[in-house]
Amino acid sequence: MGHKIIEAIIENGQLKYVDKSLPAGRIKVHIIYDAAEETVPETEIARIVMETSGLYKDIDVDAESRKLRESWERKVIK
Repeated sequence: MGHKIIEAIIENGQLKYVDKSLPAGRIKVHIIYDAAEETVPETEIARIVMETSGLYKDIDVDAESRKLRESWERKVIK
């Protein structure tokens, strides 16, 4: 199973913007979003890590997450 990352905006449960065309038919997705007012329980974090471990072998998770956060911060309009 391959993985692709796209940027999308979902507003009131409706898909409002997608930066790439999606394939026809049914697809399985993981939605990751920031919710400052919510915290994820450690048991849920552990489950997510176990479910997704092995998808990207031999990468430096700390460096990749730092790069991702930096790219998000550069796109913020103040």
